[in-house]
Amino acid sequence: MSLEKIAVLIFIAGNLLVLGIHQLLSKDSSEISRRMNRLTAKTFRQRLARHGGEELPLTTWRQLLERSSRFFAKRGIGKRMEGELTKADIPLRGEEFVVLVLLAGFGCSLFFLMLTLNLAFGVIAGICGLILPFLLVRIARQKRLAKFNAQIGDALVIMSNSLRSGFSFLQAMDMVRKELPNPISKEFGRTFQEMNLGTQAEEALQNMAQRVRSDDLDLLITAVLIQRQVGGNLAEVLDNIAETIRERVRIKGQIRTLTAQGRISGFVIGLLPVGLTAVMFVISPTYIMTLFTNQIGLMLVGAAVISEIIGVLFIKKIVDIEV
Repeated sequence: MSLEKIAVLIFIAGNLLVLGIHQLLSKDSSEISRRMNRLTAKTFRQRLARHGGEELPLTTWRQLLERSSRFFAKRGIGKRMEGELTKADIPLRGEEFVVLVLLAGFGCSLFFLMLTLNLAFGVIAGICGLILPFLLVRIARQKRLAKFNAQIGDALVIMSNSLRSGFSFLQAMDMVRKELPNPISKEFGRTFQEMNLGTQAEEALQNMAQRVRSDDLDLLITAVLIQRQVGGNLAEVLDNIAETIRERVRIKGQIRTLTAQGRISGFVIGLLPVGLTAVMFVISPTYIMTLFTNQIGLMLVGAAVISEIIGVLFIKKIVDIEV
């Protein structure tokens, strides 16, 4: 073997030895850095929007959804929806939701077009299919928010008793995470994890307020932030807030009882024409299809839909009373 070959082999062996030693020395620090980047507040919202706070296995349909959403991800489409999906605790990214919306619109349009052989009816069904996912997200967010608001009173009692027992504010939040069910335990757990990893308490609490968007939680966070700046008995402050929230819940219950008739009227106004149209379509399709095949009929349908929307909005405005 020539001296040149020996020199090249020695050089390669030396480089590999240096790289191996460097890899061994930096393995622990790189692993810690990777875990910290996955859990810190900076990337917490993106990770939550992608997996819903849990490591979910990628099934076949999820892989197809992720691949098809890359087109929208490159253009930043769906970023505004990620906040709404996070509030609803739906484990989807914004661009994935956009793909599902388009599939729902196209599927509804194609289904009703094949069913009725009417282009106008297919277009209307496609528009309804595009709107339906947004309504479902809003309903899920409102249900989750209602559950969260119903648990805040119990959480404040647990935190107040924990503080009186000598626990710190961070330990009191951990008690809420352990003692109460979702969704409040999940949100407090995320905030506790952020604070545990070095995030400032003010920033972590503000992140939770942005995720939940609850008036009762905003009241709690505002009181806690003021107390941390000026001092005072935090346990007593939490008791006063809990009493205020309980009174608000009681008054809201009374308002819902008094406005039940108005809300039922809104449901009847909104659902009766749709139900009557469905019954007529089953009983006499040729009779009801005149509305969708004639120009005057389409104008009447459009005017009826607009009138229905205005009536529902007026009733909603009447029965929605802020407390």
